[in-house]
Amino acid sequence: MKTDSFCIKNGKNFKLSQIKCDDTLHYSESDQPAVEGEMRENILEITELQDKLYAQNTHAVLLIIQAMDAAGKDGTIKHVTSGLNPQGCQVSCFKAPSSTELDHDYLWRIAKEVPMRGNIGIFNRSHYEEVLVAKVHNLPEKQPLPKECITSDIWEKRYRQISDFERYLFENGIIPVKIFLHVSKKEQKSRILARIDDPSKNWKFSAADLEERKLWHEYQNAFEDMIVNTSTEQAPWYVIPADNKWFARALVSEILLKTLKEIDPQYPVLPEDQKKRLAEYRAVLKND
Repeated sequence: MKTDSFCIKNGKNFKLSQIKCDDTLHYSESDQPAVEGEMRENILEITELQDKLYAQNTHAVLLIIQAMDAAGKDGTIKHVTSGLNPQGCQVSCFKAPSSTELDHDYLWRIAKEVPMRGNIGIFNRSHYEEVLVAKVHNLPEKQPLPKECITSDIWEKRYRQISDFERYLFENGIIPVKIFLHVSKKEQKSRILARIDDPSKNWKFSAADLEERKLWHEYQNAFEDMIVNTSTEQAPWYVIPADNKWFARALVSEILLKTLKEIDPQYPVLPEDQKKRLAEYRAVLKND
């Protein structure tokens, strides 16, 4: 499955309308079982590479997932990471910042959750909330920020700060993989209705989702600005058509697999003197 058409390395002139929410490349509904089979194969490869990544302990992968409500963030994480060893994987969810977090710079709570070397970290929402929700609701005006920081170009500054932060991570062996699950307003409506109508999904429903839905166009503009201003060679955005969950999940698995293959982690090789001692240690254990 090719991912290049969904990868935005330079956001200049990018428009969300360029990528259709229901795009499935050349695949149709009848291909779903085969695509899901490919995803399972990807997960097996991801699992093997994660083991090497953990053993090598030099690089880390940071999978960042952003989307509108009901776009499938939780389900994507659940399915794509189903084969990962929990020992080398960490998931962080970022909701509204606490009073303690607001007393620090907005990247403070993010930096604390960056994965250790050898690990795969997953951000369910991320530092990008500070140019999405914060932008749509103009939250800096309500936060304890110095007046000189709240300027007309505050969002341009934040785009630059975030890009600098991600470049810093990349140059230190922490590879950002940024996923935007692009769901249509029609499909979001269907999924929110399912949360209301299905008792097993009632717990997922929040009246706040309806309030945020009223700001659909504002959020779409904010997402587009985010992609335009923070897509870089080191940390591109992948805009994933999310109306068909089976396709979106398979595509994300392909992207994660591709990233791990590019890192090409290897099991550490013991020095020759230690290799020679292995026979001695084996003999000791045999005779124990």
